[in-house]
Amino acid sequence: MKIEKKNLGEKFDLIKDYWNPKIAGEINENYLKLAKVKGEFDWHHHENEDELFLVIKGSLLIKLKEGDKKINEGEFIIIPKGVEHKPVAEEEVQLLLIEPKSTLNTGNVKNEKTITTLEWI
Repeated sequence: MKIEKKNLGEKFDLIKDYWNPKIAGEINENYLKLAKVKGEFDWHHHENEDELFLVIKGSLLIKLKEGDKKINEGEFIIIPKGVEHKPVAEEEVQLLLIEPKSTLNTGNVKNEKTITTLEWI
């Protein structure tokens, strides 16, 4: 296995669309995903997977039934499996996500935003 370093800024420059996570690496049974987001995503939950959102650039609002959480640059939040949530970004946000390989971006919801085959960058 080749060991190499990667530059987040260079990887984010390769992402041209919103809400379409790309795989930047893998560790154990998890993918390290990068995504640019802007606007509102759909309410959804992940039946079997926890989800980590680390904000690299910008500010992300995670809407939850029990109250909203604002995550700023350099902060992260872990959404436990089964918890319904809705990410919202007023301006462009750069995210690093760590999730099991089986995690579908739209969780329990299948629609036009569902990405079944992720691209490596």
